[in-house]
Amino acid sequence: MKRKKEILPAKTSRWRPTAIFFIAVIIGLGLFMAKESKVLSYMSDDPQACVNCHVMTPVYNSWMHSSHREWAKCNDCHVPHNNIFNKYYFKAKDGLYHASVFTMRAEPDVIKMKEASQEVVQQNCIRCHIQQVTQTKYKSWIDDHEGNRTGRQCWSCHKLVPHGKVHGLSTIKFNIAPLPTDQEDELVIPSWMEKELKDQ
Repeated sequence: MKRKKEILPAKTSRWRPTAIFFIAVIIGLGLFMAKESKVLSYMSDDPQACVNCHVMTPVYNSWMHSSHREWAKCNDCHVPHNNIFNKYYFKAKDGLYHASVFTMRAEPDVIKMKEASQEVVQQNCIRCHIQQVTQTKYKSWIDDHEGNRTGRQCWSCHKLVPHGKVHGLSTIKFNIAPLPTDQEDELVIPSWMEKELKDQ
């Protein structure tokens, strides 16, 4: 109760209703912004959460057409998996950075990983592909594979995995986000065509 008195003017003050109004406006705007930015979706492992920011659409679409789609989601590669706290701390830190850059419209044409993200992705490549990294059978047919397989980043050789050749926003000028057409519950054919198909 004491804290309430510290925040709000005294009950007899004419500023009390104004203060309550502005506090309500700030809380309301905060809730509205949280709903519009789909803030809870970022807590999930759903890859479509990444497409909330339209600049990620080319990246999402290139992943959708890769072999990794069947085995790995965005978070499998881009967040640490050593413990749950580190995972969500990294997601929050990265997410706040991305949100601020995208909100200010300061994103580069080609999005590149920062050093911390590169380290996480490298560790996740090794985590999933440990057999390929440690097997000695590759020694005979890939030059320097034994000596270099842990000393450099996986994507220095595997450049097209999993995001393909498309790396810039300007390369896909009118790229449309996959929502809602890849939702299973929603039909994407016109109602007249659906009727024709049922009549046959």
